[in-house]
Amino acid sequence: MNQETISWDDFEKVEMRVGTILEVNDFPEARKPAYQLTIDFGAAIGIRKSSAQITKHYTKEALTGRQIIAVVNFPKKQIGKFMSECLVMGAVAGDGDVILLSTDFKVENGLRIA
Repeated sequence: MNQETISWDDFEKVEMRVGTILEVNDFPEARKPAYQLTIDFGAAIGIRKSSAQITKHYTKEALTGRQIIAVVNFPKKQIGKFMSECLVMGAVAGDGDVILLSTDFKVENGLRIA
């Protein structure tokens, strides 16, 4: 695997934040099975929406109320009729399965990951 080295300044530009999933809906229009998520990132950032291909390991009920990590400063991305406003982060296996990144303890929404 060929990895490009980035500077500390490049890393600091990426706004990874903790958020709590408020709502999970099916996303039947997605090419691959996915959910539409509504996530609370606290007062400073607010509520954002995202699409995530995490249906294999997570039910809608298990995701509601769960804290996750997401990048909140990417440009918005149109996915069908849905506008994704952040990128939920996870570990991606060779077969494409995604395991969400999260905190060990409940923390304040909006805290920055460093």
